[in-house]
Amino acid sequence: MILLLILLPLAFAALALVFPWNRLRPFLLPLTGLGHSAITAFVLINPEYRTFNQWIILDPLAAIILLSVSALYLLASFYASGYLSYRKERSNRVFAASFSAFLGLISLAICSHHLGLMWVAIEGTTLVTAPLIYFNRSPKSIEATWKYLLVGSVGIALALLGTFFLAYSSMVGGKEASLDLSTLIANAPSMSPMWLRSAFILLLVGYGTKMGLAPMHTWKPDAYGEAPGVVGAILAGGVTSGAFLALLRIYQITNAAGQGAFASRLLIFMGLLSMATAGIFMINQRDFMRMLAYSSVEHMGILALGVGIGGIALWGALLHVLTNSMTKGVLFLSAGNIHRAYGDKSTDAVRGALRRIPLSASLFLAGFLAITGSPPFGPFISEFTILNGAFTSGHFAGGALFLVFLLVVFIGMGITVLKVVQGRQSPDVAGTEYHETVLTTVPVIIFMAIVIMLGVYIPPFLRDMLSRAIQFLGMQ
Repeated sequence: MILLLILLPLAFAALALVFPWNRLRPFLLPLTGLGHSAITAFVLINPEYRTFNQWIILDPLAAIILLSVSALYLLASFYASGYLSYRKERSNRVFAASFSAFLGLISLAICSHHLGLMWVAIEGTTLVTAPLIYFNRSPKSIEATWKYLLVGSVGIALALLGTFFLAYSSMVGGKEASLDLSTLIANAPSMSPMWLRSAFILLLVGYGTKMGLAPMHTWKPDAYGEAPGVVGAILAGGVTSGAFLALLRIYQITNAAGQGAFASRLLIFMGLLSMATAGIFMINQRDFMRMLAYSSVEHMGILALGVGIGGIALWGALLHVLTNSMTKGVLFLSAGNIHRAYGDKSTDAVRGALRRIPLSASLFLAGFLAITGSPPFGPFISEFTILNGAFTSGHFAGGALFLVFLLVVFIGMGITVLKVVQGRQSPDVAGTEYHETVLTTVPVIIFMAIVIMLGVYIPPFLRDMLSRAIQFLGMQ
């Protein structure tokens, strides 16, 4: 069953390439999402089906990421069908194939217990998401695609070098070189500290580039700004979650080797740096899609900070993977609707969205409140847990800076969002004939419902999953 998580989306991707009808092809995407979600639910309920072989295992940590990515893709796939139906002037063959292939490759990355296989899968997600960014085929979109490929390739190359260093640190310690996760954890106490630290730095930079941690985030504003909104949601909630899981794998090995304090200091520094960078670039940001890119940089920093602090903050970070993904679904999909209604992304042209498309604008405003940590939304719970972990563990300076950066982001993001939703549309802006449809609004509403639910009630099964993930990491 676990192998179907990988093969089913890849099969639908191949089907999309040969499917002859452009108008009907988008509806293959919800079929992919429904099939993948059904298999995900089955393997989560039945743990005996979580292992295929020594290299492909759905462990408790991977289960959290898989749940988040599968739910994100399912709702985004319905939205994508509505979006592609609106874009009838353009062939969707490559888009549909790439969209489905992404789900298969990210599932492979999530289930990989071999660091080499995981690296290949994450590199594969880069290759299949590049055509999605280029879908609009404008000069800016091709520039964004090349930047995404070049910066991402440099990052993933450094991750490969770090992976080699990790294997070599076992050899220096007198153990057999291996990239198997279980073997590396078992051999961790005998690893060479110097080579292990070097490996962690390279892997932090490499997979941090895929996450979009500052200062390796330079691809994000262009890629998120030029890609369709649904692609931005997949990048912000899917690709980044896979890279975060890869970073957690490396941190688990480093911690088992007794170098956890070294890794934690780096993660806390990178987390706070990312939040500060995002806050600075959000001030007076006029492109609301690029604003969402910097919001993603901020939240990748929050994840790194939570892992670096450890303890209860780690629990909050794992919960934040889910709350951030769901909230990014709200923001990117509603922002995509606003963009199509106005034909512009600048706050100079986009005003009075509450009057023009009231439902999407209301969801966009609610998504802003949620992603900035306002109650009663899910991110408030996960961010408050991280803050609580910072102060209870004695990281008072880190906790104080965390609060300051959250305030800066709230102010900077709020200025842009309020410009978009308030006021009246300028008579000089022609806009488009776009109208909200069921497929482009209902998925956003469901995303918002999940975000609100996670803010007031965390289901017992999710609490159990988070607790088992913490136990698996060995960082209680």
